[in-house]
Amino acid sequence: MARTKIPNSMAKVFSAMHRGVYKLSGGRIGGSFGESKIILLTTTGRKSAKKRTLPLVGVDYGDGWGVIASASGHDKHPAWFLNLEAKAEATVTAGKTEHPVVARILEGDERQQVWDQAVKANADYAEYQKVTNRVIPVVALEPA
Repeated sequence: MARTKIPNSMAKVFSAMHRGVYKLSGGRIGGSFGESKIILLTTTGRKSAKKRTLPLVGVDYGDGWGVIASASGHDKHPAWFLNLEAKAEATVTAGKTEHPVVARILEGDERQQVWDQAVKANADYAEYQKVTNRVIPVVALEPA
């Protein structure tokens, strides 16, 4: 049975706590999850225009990162992905360092390369894909 669809309310609480600990420790605490690297992604809300920051698994991709818009297998894209569709400019915090980035939705072989790397780091992504009808987007966060 696939493990998926973490309740949104629980995900928000966990993300807020994780973000706080990550920022306070400069990424020393909360900067990894098993074999996965954690980054903080800051987007601009497409409706509110407020800055929104959340922790994500980030895989190395070129000079930047690849991230997976899994939403734990929910049938709707996560808000951060929709924010990036509306405004591709964002910021990644890796450890103590902030990096301006531009988001690009990956397709084809590029998408598969990052997807495979992400699944290797966190097998839950494959489970999330099994329980949703949407194709889970893969995004490159490249230096601005």
